[in-house]
Amino acid sequence: MSFQQGLSGLNGASKQLETIGNNIANANTVGFKAATTEFADVYANSLSGTSGLGTAGIGTRVSTIAQQFSQGNVTASNNALDMAINGGGFFRLTNGGAVSYARNGQFQLDKNGYIVSPSGGHLTGYGVDSKGKVATGSPTDLQITTADLPPKQTTEIDGQLNLDARVTPIDPTVTPFNASDPTTYHNGTSATVYDTQGNPHVVQTYYVKTAADKWDVYADCATAQSVNPPVPPATTPPAGFVASVTFDFSGQIKTVAPSPSPITLTLPATNGATSPFSFNLNLTGSTQFGSTFSVNSLSQDGYASGRLSGFGIGNDGIITGRYTNGKTSTLGQVVLANFRNPNGLQPLGNNQWAETAGSGEALVGTPDSGSLGLIQSSATEDSNVDMTAELVNMITAQRVFQANAQTIKTQDQILQTLVNLR
Repeated sequence: MSFQQGLSGLNGASKQLETIGNNIANANTVGFKAATTEFADVYANSLSGTSGLGTAGIGTRVSTIAQQFSQGNVTASNNALDMAINGGGFFRLTNGGAVSYARNGQFQLDKNGYIVSPSGGHLTGYGVDSKGKVATGSPTDLQITTADLPPKQTTEIDGQLNLDARVTPIDPTVTPFNASDPTTYHNGTSATVYDTQGNPHVVQTYYVKTAADKWDVYADCATAQSVNPPVPPATTPPAGFVASVTFDFSGQIKTVAPSPSPITLTLPATNGATSPFSFNLNLTGSTQFGSTFSVNSLSQDGYASGRLSGFGIGNDGIITGRYTNGKTSTLGQVVLANFRNPNGLQPLGNNQWAETAGSGEALVGTPDSGSLGLIQSSATEDSNVDMTAELVNMITAQRVFQANAQTIKTQDQILQTLVNLR
């Protein structure tokens, strides 16, 4: 029986050395998870189904080789598509319909714009709908579209100005507004707006103090005509009139008429965009103080078309594209998957695992939800192999192997003594 015990010990120590060797070989493999060899003792049962009292046992066996899914160190990289999971979870990959899971976050774009792993698996996640919002549901292969970002027509200009309360009013019945004559207005500023095709148009706004605490606002465009319907009172204001603004005693806006204040642009016939098109001028927050005219903020909500210039991935897995017009757009969201028993996963090689009955069903969700970790972009997760510990384990396994070989040698000597008995 000692031969069987020693042989099982040799086999177990050999398997442990194989596991240690595989760990050391993958010490630099991104996303690799170290494994440990677990043993169980073996007893022989009697015919009655129970082992006899005082049975020494017949050796050992390898019960399982368990992978340790502990966190590896995170190392920065220069690839914007590299991702490291900081916490629990796996990347979900598909390849020809087969689903696998990985911790290796080294990704690239293939010729069709799909995000792929080194082994060719497609990273999955949520796409976006027609409004650019993340469309949750069943994960699909993530694809980075290089299509131009469509232009958006301007619908509003927001301006916060300070109009100088100290200036002398201009009587519009005596000196009507004329954009070409600076003596007919007090101040002016400009903003660029965009039509339905993303063509820019510079709109100039002018401010005329007509009475104490009262200002008229006009608009003019160098490449289009500003046309507004008459505004009460019954007398028709000059072309380009936008609104009358009244301030209270503290210099804050009291009333704006009309509100909202529309500006309508008629485009040249050769432009091709929708004409005319209208947008509102919003002066909320403007003031009339006894200081020089100033433009504190001026913005509008339209933009021209833009080409994709780059993209980034947030901690929540959302992929955001950056465009040449200065805008951003959501391109998709990476999903992660976790399991009740990760040790039940089946290793497939190439840093991938497959779901099994022992692992349980994949729990798919967005990063930083439930038991899922965060995503760190432009980074990868190192192997969690501890080289010092593995070398110590190797020495221990080697000594165990030698000890089991010694038991076989000792048993051989005992048998030799018995054979030599006269």
